[in-house]
Amino acid sequence: MAPDEPAEPGTAVVIATSGSTGAPKGVLLSARALTASAEATHARLGGPGHWLLATPAHYIGGLQVLVRSLLAGTEPAVLTGTGFRPDDFAAAAATLKGGPRYTALVPTQLVRLLDDGGVGLAAAKTFDAIVVGAAATSVSLRERAADAGVRIVPAYGMSETASGCVYDGFPLDGVRVDIEGDRIRIAGDVLAHGYRRQPGLTAEAFRAGWFTTSDRGIRHEDGRVEVLGRADDMINTGGVKVSAAAVERCLCAQPGVRDACVVGLPDPEWGEAVVALVVSSGDAGDLRAAVRAELGPASTPKRVEFTGALPLRGPGKIDRAAVKARLLPGQNG
Repeated sequence: MAPDEPAEPGTAVVIATSGSTGAPKGVLLSARALTASAEATHARLGGPGHWLLATPAHYIGGLQVLVRSLLAGTEPAVLTGTGFRPDDFAAAAATLKGGPRYTALVPTQLVRLLDDGGVGLAAAKTFDAIVVGAAATSVSLRERAADAGVRIVPAYGMSETASGCVYDGFPLDGVRVDIEGDRIRIAGDVLAHGYRRQPGLTAEAFRAGWFTTSDRGIRHEDGRVEVLGRADDMINTGGVKVSAAAVERCLCAQPGVRDACVVGLPDPEWGEAVVALVVSSGDAGDLRAAVRAELGPASTPKRVEFTGALPLRGPGKIDRAAVKARLLPGQNG
């Protein structure tokens, strides 16, 4: 990050990526990009409002809560305390004055509010919109939130797009999304202008006004963008390419499953074996059968392990390297 050296021209902030799937990078964001994102968010949600900061401000999701508050001319409420506790969330929400009321959470935080079912959930219901980002929001989590009366807006984006730029499948105003092959590309004023002290990587990712993401996706006839998973999440098992994200979605749709991470581990017979770490108290055989029925034999995990919580790195992002290390033979949980 080289904090003692001058920032690149036009840079307002440098955001460190979480490095959940690779080496962390410093993302260069201008005031124009931050402002464009904040204004487009307010336009989509229903106008400027009062925000609760519930995620760290050194990540883009938290920083944008502050930018949105600044542009709205409102004082943000701030979640204090160690970790994320539903009662602390409720106390912070109670300090918000006026409306509309907004906050931004990661899926793990939303799950804790829904699981708590007490004052935290009651507070969540008072928000006009809760933007949920940083990690994929499963169908089952969306349904749980809707059943509980919590109004969530799943968001897709990253530091390079100054936070979420696709809300509930549709790009924000001023944002263009293109699918090249199966890779998602994004253009618009929300884009960063490069990576800190990495001109080669900048030239590779940012070309002719477009940022090429590491995510695969498709665009439906109604214009909705569906994210299929990272381009590097494909597992080559026995010569068949399996999408880890597709297996994760299938597992998370099963009763009692709160979260799942699927990785490929070295295997002498298959090259890579599909292995899953699941947050559930269910039965491994039932989960494997469900995947087999929906996705076929190749996608069926060779092994399913259970855990109370997935290891995280950054704002709600699964630490896949830690999952792999835990699932390797001979490793202890």
